[in-house]
Amino acid sequence: MKRLVRNTIGTVGVLAVCELVGRSGLVNPNQLPPPSVIGARLVEMFNDYEFSVDVVETISSWAISMVIATLIAVPLGILFGSVPAVGKVTSAIVEFLRPIPSVAMIPLALIAFGDSVDAKIALAVFGAVWPILFNTVHAIGDIDPVQINTAKAFNLTRRQMLTQVKLPAIAPFVLTGVRISASIALILVVSTEVLAGSAGGLGSFITETGTGGAQMDLAIAGTFVAGVIGFAINLIFEWAQRRWVNWSDGDRAR
Repeated sequence: MKRLVRNTIGTVGVLAVCELVGRSGLVNPNQLPPPSVIGARLVEMFNDYEFSVDVVETISSWAISMVIATLIAVPLGILFGSVPAVGKVTSAIVEFLRPIPSVAMIPLALIAFGDSVDAKIALAVFGAVWPILFNTVHAIGDIDPVQINTAKAFNLTRRQMLTQVKLPAIAPFVLTGVRISASIALILVVSTEVLAGSAGGLGSFITETGTGGAQMDLAIAGTFVAGVIGFAINLIFEWAQRRWVNWSDGDRAR
């Protein structure tokens, strides 16, 4: 409750300052409208069917990219962590691809896929894979040897070793990687929508309303919605981590 009160006071304080600045004449209200105007636009936007479709488009693209990234990164991470030879053979390729900024690949993705959903999903998958992959690899390496030796003493099969020992041990770290990747994927989805323009989603809405500064209240309101979605996603993953995988400190993100 103390944290909630502090966050509420801070948020209300920032909004009050922005309202005073917007109403004072220090800035052009058409370029930086006060929060009260943006709030009124938000109410109107959520009664707009087309805007609701844009929100659903962004969230669905994000969700698809996260599912694909997780299905790719977790098995690869287990393989690289369990079989060091495979990790060494692929380390050069991984270390080459990992530092490439995903945002810098947006033009390439647009050329390859066009202004379509495939472009933003492909970029979001590329950016989201790495935190999950490396958290999984390091989590496999951090498993207590006593657990492995005990499982071997009970003659567990490889499948039992994976499902009963390794997966429960790495789950907190994998979920931390997924939580980090969730923010990255959302950023890439919205960024691709902004640059693609015709790809649909919140990014396209922000671009269309913000072009020329004619409807900055709508553009800022759309940006606010994107931020709220990212905040809500992070809260959901934090809750899931505390609720379902609270037997280990999964915040040791790599």
